[in-house]
Amino acid sequence: MESVLSEVVALEDLQRFEKKFNAELKEGNVCKGTKFEYAWCLVRSKYNDDIKKGIVLLEDLLPKGNKEEQRDYIFYLSVANYRLKEYEKALKYIRGLLKTEPSNTQALELEKLINKAMQKDGLVGMAIVGGMALGAAGLAGLIGLAIAKSKS
Repeated sequence: MESVLSEVVALEDLQRFEKKFNAELKEGNVCKGTKFEYAWCLVRSKYNDDIKKGIVLLEDLLPKGNKEEQRDYIFYLSVANYRLKEYEKALKYIRGLLKTEPSNTQALELEKLINKAMQKDGLVGMAIVGGMALGAAGLAGLIGLAIAKSKS
């Protein structure tokens, strides 16, 4: 599962699917398959703007798909949001999938990884906030010491 989350699309693949998508777009009729393939590539990009573009395409596809297609769209929406560190959104999507497919092993594994990442980022965030508080207290102490010395 971690390979799905960290896999980066090859530039050639992204360009190939983008070209196909744009050609169909120019003709005025992008088929669902082409839109999904392009979105799937964008979600695996190393650039956040591409991932966001992939999310928009997947969200557009979601109401138009059959049950099996929607499962794929939701799964990759969760992956995309995970990659953007939008863990709450990722969790929302994957839990929605698990409501309809509670024994989906891929979804269960992804849910665990999202929860793990949220915990890790929460602890890292708390450490940063704590470090900043200590730094501010230390700076205030130094300023107080300098003022006391200047009055002596």
